[in-house]
Amino acid sequence: MQKNTAAVIGGGVIGGGWAARFLLNGWNVRVYDPSDDAERKLNAVLENARVSLPRLADVAMPAEGALNFVADIKTAVVGADWIQESVPERIDIKHSVFKEVQQHAARHAVLGSSTSGYKPSVLQENAIYPQQILVAHPFNPVYLLPLVEVVAGAQTEVAIVDQACELLTSVGMKPLKVRKEIDAHIADRFLEAVWREGLWMIKDGIATTEEIDDAIRYGFGLRWAQMGLFETYRVAGGEDGMGHFIAQFGPCLQWPWTKLTDVPELTDELVDTIATQSDEQSGMHSIRELERIRDNNLVAMMRGLKQTDWGAGHLLNEHDQRLKGTKQ
Repeated sequence: MQKNTAAVIGGGVIGGGWAARFLLNGWNVRVYDPSDDAERKLNAVLENARVSLPRLADVAMPAEGALNFVADIKTAVVGADWIQESVPERIDIKHSVFKEVQQHAARHAVLGSSTSGYKPSVLQENAIYPQQILVAHPFNPVYLLPLVEVVAGAQTEVAIVDQACELLTSVGMKPLKVRKEIDAHIADRFLEAVWREGLWMIKDGIATTEEIDDAIRYGFGLRWAQMGLFETYRVAGGEDGMGHFIAQFGPCLQWPWTKLTDVPELTDELVDTIATQSDEQSGMHSIRELERIRDNNLVAMMRGLKQTDWGAGHLLNEHDQRLKGTKQ
């Protein structure tokens, strides 16, 4: 059976994660990244992925595809079924990449951007073939976390969106089609809100980086990991459900509990405070060690959810069946 081919433009943390996700699900992958260090960095990501991703499956993974680092964009994209742009968050660079990609890419290929902020209509400006471009925003590590925010622009073809969702599902991911374009899509808007509040708590001397992380990982983070936001609050409403919860806690939204509409100035003093606290919290581990700790914890939690067939666990069970060939 002929293998699908993915072209990854930009082989950093996110691009490397995309390459690993496709490669370990049997796709051939071509990577273009002009950095002298790109191959070493991507292979480090791939090393972690080869250890962790197969542990999520209870059936045999497909044979790994072929990985090739290529010298130019043309070689990367010719004949590719999926082209993933993961270059720096500068619109001029992205527009330049899209222009070169579309001079050589097949019209049927999906051209996805990993952008965490830009709307697809902005990415499509002055494109040769804007109908082909959409946002496919993943989460790190891409080879383990299944969510991909799929955002179509005003000119994106419906068939391209459907094709993108089908291909993402085939490699075990969860495509979430965003109904309307919005800066930063869905998930990162929540993350920014929490990040802003965390910065204020550090600036105001209320909590350290470790204490804030503890509030998340020992508390609501565990609930969010398997129920999300609204289902968690539905349960909190008791037998009367969401309506009761909102009636009870809704008035709190009028109280000045948070500073979400403002952000502290990132002075040298505040940056040094955050960096120092972070070093004290995690500096005893290298980044590679932290990645392995993260991956091991994610695998353990996601495998636990497989046993209850809930959330990400339900998705993994479905993908196991797909790998067996019993689910189309």
